Amino acid sequence: MSTRETQRIDARPPSSGLVIETRGVTKRFGSHVAVDDVDLHVAEGARYGFLGPNGSGKTTMVRMLLGLVYATRGEITVLGATVPNRVADVLPEIGAMVEGPAAYPHLSGRTNLALLDASGPRRGRDGRRRQRVEEVLERVGLAAVDRRPVRTYSLGMRQRLGLAGALLNRPRLLVLDEPTNGLDPHGIREVRDLLIELNAAGTTVFLSSHLLAEIEALCTTVGVVDRGRLVLEDALDAVRGPTGRLVVRTPDPDGAARLLGRAVAERHDHTLVVDAAPGGPSALARHLVEHGVPLDGLAEQRRSLEDVVVALTGPGSDTARAREARA
Repeated sequence: MSTRETQRIDARPPSSGLVIETRGVTKRFGSHVAVDDVDLHVAEGARYGFLGPNGSGKTTMVRMLLGLVYATRGEITVLGATVPNRVADVLPEIGAMVEGPAAYPHLSGRTNLALLDASGPRRGRDGRRRQRVEEVLERVGLAAVDRRPVRTYSLGMRQRLGLAGALLNRPRLLVLDEPTNGLDPHGIREVRDLLIELNAAGTTVFLSSHLLAEIEALCTTVGVVDRGRLVLEDALDAVRGPTGRLVVRTPDPDGAARLLGRAVAERHDHTLVVDAAPGGPSALARHLVEHGVPLDGLAEQRRSLEDVVVALTGPGSDTARAREARA
């Protein structure tokens, strides 16, 4: 595999099953290449995590998907419509929050949502519009908010309001840029649960973030971008494949370590990581129990998303060497 190729385990899915597809998309700002020859494939019904460090081109890519920024070259299709030419045809089916929520700071959250709803594509009586505003406020945890102006909101409250705005039209596709920015751990979990619920009801979620834990906890598919280039796109389960080692949890780690000897690769309190034994997990479990070592659990060790991303984008990686060669 050349260093210019995106690493994939699965074959490219058919275009007919995609809600977002890009081909060779590049964006230049003068001499700076913000996005470099990116091919994205977001399947309908996916929870797609678009991951990369700050400054890697994520937000620029998101803005191009929505027709807010034009690509220098390449092709973009969203919900079957070419972007930017026909993006207006599908915007009513897209909920988006990019670079933080937009709002009139002197108005309340409810008033902001009511104005956004009135200017949107939905039709209906004022009563139904008010009902929908209350529904989305409830869903994002702002139902009890009073009539304070948005300028008095915390960053987390603003993020929730922006997400509420993205949900007004019951979108088929959600495009979110750092949606949990400013939220505490409880708020992050609430947003994650909401997105999983929406996805289960049929909404495709495309989420851009630099937070590995957020992507790993929520998404089914990941795309990793590094300095404008897509260096990985695959199912999360495939990315987090087995390492070839086993994780042993036992209340007697000393006994297990003595018994297994050099097979122990790592030790953390009551957990040992060991080289896989002939016969696999069942043979190792039987060996430990027969020699009087109790077990709390034994499972295959899987690669973490952090390990994969660091290997792809850190110093000494193939992509780093490719950047050095181009320089």
